[in-house]
Amino acid sequence: MPAIVGVVQVISIGSSSVFNIGDVYKIMPVSTAKTFSGAGSFNTGNGLNVYNKRSSTNTFDRDAIDQGPYLNA
Repeated sequence: MPAIVGVVQVISIGSSSVFNIGDVYKIMPVSTAKTFSGAGSFNTGNGLNVYNKRSSTNTFDRDAIDQGPYLNA
């Protein structure tokens, strides 16, 4: 079924990113990354106000191996 897309604003795209508008059969990552960030770090928008009184990010990871992009062609 065809996709109907309205207005899209793209500020930037990273070198390993995928940007798709419309129909797609399969999108598979070819790299992985683990990101730790505090409260309000990935908020986007115009005129955004974020108030964090006390914030801490737990970066302890008890497992040794995370899932990778295995079997992606």
